[in-house]
Amino acid sequence: MSRKTTIYGIHALESALHNTPEYLGSIWLEQGARGERLARLLGLMETLQLKPCYTDQDTLTRKAGTPRHQGIVAEYHTTRSREENDLYELLDQLEEDPFLLVLDGITDPHNLGACLRTAEGAGVQAVIAPRDNAAGITPTVRKVASGAAETLPFITVTNLARTLDHLKQRGIWLTGTSDRAQQNLYQASLTGPMALILGAEGKGIRRLTEERCDFLVSIPMAGQVSSLNVSVATGVCLFEAVRQRQKA
Repeated sequence: MSRKTTIYGIHALESALHNTPEYLGSIWLEQGARGERLARLLGLMETLQLKPCYTDQDTLTRKAGTPRHQGIVAEYHTTRSREENDLYELLDQLEEDPFLLVLDGITDPHNLGACLRTAEGAGVQAVIAPRDNAAGITPTVRKVASGAAETLPFITVTNLARTLDHLKQRGIWLTGTSDRAQQNLYQASLTGPMALILGAEGKGIRRLTEERCDFLVSIPMAGQVSSLNVSVATGVCLFEAVRQRQKA
């Protein structure tokens, strides 16, 4: 069964038109809006035989729930959420080493969207998160993710600790970030089948999650600031892993 949500912003709409046009419902465009990027979207819609409805900015703001809609809003009919079994099916189909991102308790949709965007750019095959007490895919997440939410598998699980145990049984190494780590990011090996685990700002990864990690790493900080925003930390860690994996 599908459920209806809303997406907005040029990147999110462009990704949906390219990847999942069958999920799109009504599309609303600001009357009189101009620009090369909107013209490109109109061209895609015409190719797909989708006709936008023109309306005013206030109506778009009301439909999007924010004035930051960039002049375009659409209904989006999502499929069921991806769950643990979907993760194992994905892993069974991989022809290369798994490269996964686990987000433990990220509640801010802007942070989640930014993490998804970075993970997609780094070549991560799936992002895993707990279903409860964590942000899910919302219109804000889709907007910030700039299309990554439509292409990168986002898998929610009921019991993260159990899922991590299953990943370990499949030979996937778990590397968590923690200020209690004995080695920093640049001293660690981030090659081979692995899942990188980051936690919420302030709290970090939870105790049960940390206990399952094969390795803990920290990001060395040279200034007076003690930690980074989780989406920034995700980028730092993922692209260090990319650097190492390209050399391996």
